[in-house]
Amino acid sequence: MRTKFLIGGVIIAAAVVYLIVSSISSSAQYYLTVKEIRGKGQAMAGRNLRVSGFVVGDSIAYNPQASSLSFDIVDTHEELTATTKVDTLKILYTGPKPDLLQHEAQAIAEGKLNPDGTFTASNLLLKCPTRYEDQLPTPTPKPAQ
Repeated sequence: MRTKFLIGGVIIAAAVVYLIVSSISSSAQYYLTVKEIRGKGQAMAGRNLRVSGFVVGDSIAYNPQASSLSFDIVDTHEELTATTKVDTLKILYTGPKPDLLQHEAQAIAEGKLNPDGTFTASNLLLKCPTRYEDQLPTPTPKPAQ
């Protein structure tokens, strides 16, 4: 009788562990860089992806009538000022223009890579570099003794 409960408990525990592992692995989505997407080429087209990069300010184009937004991103902050050609990824987004969209802002786009090499974002997150920089605390004066 006890062995039946033990075997049943092991089977239930194994099923729970399997469900947890399978749900985590299927919903896990890692950030890709522009270079990684370009390196994998057309194999990435049509797949749900998440890409991160820095916004190239001169490439921002917004049409308020159509609520369409496009801009380019690069992998690193240094590539924004590079004089040589760097890999960029054009992000296409339909929706209101985010307030934080500016040159050097870090963008995280979730969506799909199109066959033409552009990225259609269904969700767009931005982090402004100047707003979230670590600020040094001001020293407090020590009381006189």
